[in-house]
Amino acid sequence: MAISARDVVSLSQARANLSELAEQVKAGAEKIVTKNGESYVAIIDAQRLDYYHQLERERIHLLLLEDASRGLDDVAAGNVEDARTALEAIKRRLTESKG
Repeated sequence: MAISARDVVSLSQARANLSELAEQVKAGAEKIVTKNGESYVAIIDAQRLDYYHQLERERIHLLLLEDASRGLDDVAAGNVEDARTALEAIKRRLTESKG
């Protein structure tokens, strides 16, 4: 959904017209509230917010699956290192960078 100029309201307008804005949002609009001429907060329908959160969780899950797939590809290709050896190398690099 594209945001138009009528969807941008100042904080003072939002305070004065909150009920009207809420009805517009419930009908499908999204509002950007500005403070001192800058974006401040958005007003969106609660169900749409839940949907956005669900999309974000799904995106995170897809990223985790991609990482796991790359890890499995590394294992299959033999690009592995003993965990203890890897941790020791990391600790050594950290110690060297501090000193």
